[in-house]
Amino acid sequence: MTVEKMDPVEVFAAGEKGRGLRVTKEMSAGDVVFAEASFAAVVFDSLSLQVCHSCFRRQANPHRCAQCKFAYYCDRTCQRAAWDEHKQECSAIKKIGKAPNENVRLVARILWRIQKDTGLVSDTQLTTLDLLEDHLSEMSPEDLKELKVDVQHFYNYWPKKSKPVGEDYVSHLFGVINCNGFTLSDQRGLQAVGVGLFPNLCLVNHDCWPNCTVILNPGNQTALDASFHSKSRIELRALGKISEGEELTVSYVDFLSVSKERQRLLKQQYYFDCKCEHCTSGIKDDLMTAIRDTDGHKPSADVVKAVTDFSLQALLKIEEARTEGNFHEVVKICRECLEKQDPVFGDTNLHLLRVLSTASEVLSFLQQFTEAAGYAQRMVDGYAKLYHPNNAQLGMAIMRAGVTHWHAGLIEAAHGLICRAYGVLIITHGAHHPITKDLEVIRTQTEMELCLFKQNELVYRSMREAVLSDKPMMLAGEQIKTTS
Repeated sequence: MTVEKMDPVEVFAAGEKGRGLRVTKEMSAGDVVFAEASFAAVVFDSLSLQVCHSCFRRQANPHRCAQCKFAYYCDRTCQRAAWDEHKQECSAIKKIGKAPNENVRLVARILWRIQKDTGLVSDTQLTTLDLLEDHLSEMSPEDLKELKVDVQHFYNYWPKKSKPVGEDYVSHLFGVINCNGFTLSDQRGLQAVGVGLFPNLCLVNHDCWPNCTVILNPGNQTALDASFHSKSRIELRALGKISEGEELTVSYVDFLSVSKERQRLLKQQYYFDCKCEHCTSGIKDDLMTAIRDTDGHKPSADVVKAVTDFSLQALLKIEEARTEGNFHEVVKICRECLEKQDPVFGDTNLHLLRVLSTASEVLSFLQQFTEAAGYAQRMVDGYAKLYHPNNAQLGMAIMRAGVTHWHAGLIEAAHGLICRAYGVLIITHGAHHPITKDLEVIRTQTEMELCLFKQNELVYRSMREAVLSDKPMMLAGEQIKTTS
């Protein structure tokens, strides 16, 4: 083994994209190409009180570090597992009286790791942090100004007793995490809760229609014997067959934007011009901007523009009401918006899908499950025509739609959706991921309920109400409200 190669991948020159990774043997859908623990990772500032700083799980009543009073953990088991990484951070936060922002904390953790283990911490690490791109020369004056502020905050935070670090190298690391940091999700995969640096993953280039996906496996810290603990890690998983010698790709942005918008986002955040086939050919742009065609008649350009403008304004109002916690107002705006959109937009139009997604989610929260299920089904039908069939976000959307139908008592549709979601997530997340395990439990439950429903619907309805009143449904270790 060398620093440039590990079974089953190797570094290669990928033309104008720079370095890349390719496979040295054929891969199949669901195969783990490689797994990688973070070089360093931190919880977002905004969620530091709600998320475990070790395994990144959301917790209702986390255990707080008594020394720095900043870090929170699931329990003392997670706290002990994190101590080696946290101890210097703990002392630094305690000394200055508060924690700096997540970027400063991440750079500090990276440097403590380098000083402890050097920049190459295992024989499976394919590159050093020194060789990762920072794109400092391509940053805008505004971004450079913000970076310099972070560098100053870093030096205010960096303990005097720690080994001095030059400003150029600190700036380099801030640049690296700006364009190479990987967002970490909670145990349900529904919310971004932190950011980490994974050197091998940094070598995987972008494609809007990639052959791989990346998921966070939170690991297991529950065993009493710490030797049986497994650390959180990312897994690069194949979405389909990948031939020997083929380049590995992931998508740096959500596919659900038209090609020009994806290109703009990639240029702004990652400093390159995307020339993938989907961008250069505008593949699926027509679906994302689809206009309803009724018996050969389409709305006029003026009508389309008016409804588009209305939709954009409505989405801003929806976000504002949602931020304020005014969920009934969110539903009201969504209904008004859908009434205007339905005669004009096609089923795959992004403006329509965004309103359907919000409406189904908020109505589920308000326990209006039947209406929520209808919107969720429309959303899933649209997503399925846009996303790669094994896209993780598609799988999660189908899963949520299935659970919503289950809550609504629509057991036949619910079980079908849950099975569809399982078929996607078994590839994107694997059989042992907490989300997939919980989905398998739900799948078994809905299958049993479906059998009972087909035998005697009245008995099924009576038993369902009795069971739900005594035993709440669970998803990824969290109770799901079931009152309908």
